[in-house]
Amino acid sequence: MKNEEYPPSEDTFFIANHIENEKGDYALDIGSGSGYLTKLLAENFSLVVGTDINCKVLQNQTSYRTKNLICCNGSDALKIKFDFIVCNLPYLATEKILDIATDGGAEGFVIPKKIFDSALKNLKENGKFVFVTSSLSNYEKLIDYAQNLGLETKIVANKKLFFEELIIVEAKK
Repeated sequence: MKNEEYPPSEDTFFIANHIENEKGDYALDIGSGSGYLTKLLAENFSLVVGTDINCKVLQNQTSYRTKNLICCNGSDALKIKFDFIVCNLPYLATEKILDIATDGGAEGFVIPKKIFDSALKNLKENGKFVFVTSSLSNYEKLIDYAQNLGLETKIVANKKLFFEELIIVEAKK
């Protein structure tokens, strides 16, 4: 697997600015990567869990290391319900998945769909799922999919970059 270390980048800081005031009991960061969002959530939640499919990434977290890191696909290994779930999705539209940290598969939808399917079973009633996606992917298809799963969705922030627009979506159960 590629990317044994994955430093926070523009999309991570963008979503961090949006979620820094979230508070509650249980929070989950799917695709924890550097641990930046997991550590941020730990300031305002009683229990925070970070998951990542790449065990080496979790082992190599240094600057933003937290407790409760679990190597698994999405949130498949978890049996707990969370008030708040965040995910900096691997949203890039790609033919093949070469980098699990960024590649979302066809239309940037294949991997995010799997993450949604995994996360939904761990989201409490009235819970909130916040994710970042991109204009480089078919984000409308992703939003439609979330709505078909019974989630209320809205775009809460956009940020134009040189070659794309980052989009933060909030989905409530």
